[in-house]
Amino acid sequence: MRKIADQASDNTQPAAKRSQGRQALARRVREALLALGGEAHRQVVIEQVARTMGHDVRQIPEELEAAVISSFEENWRNEARRQAYGFHLRFGEGSHRWGVRPVDAVA
Repeated sequence: MRKIADQASDNTQPAAKRSQGRQALARRVREALLALGGEAHRQVVIEQVARTMGHDVRQIPEELEAAVISSFEENWRNEARRQAYGFHLRFGEGSHRWGVRPVDAVA
């Protein structure tokens, strides 16, 4: 379990490597949202990401859950990255209903 937290927030890794890890997780979140029809409750998204990473969704590591939430929020708050990934919150900030726009709507 510690490995996920280390990958998501280890400050001893070079910044470029941490950035790549966060981008990879953001892509997984985007893929999960698209697979779920473009919009879903964040817990369902977390379960989908965990499933694709080979985790038992009945026991998702807290570190993974926190990393997925952090990834979405970081990218949603940054306008350029929000546009790149197509992330949106239908009901505004603080909503647990996450969404993604299709690729052609992002461009």
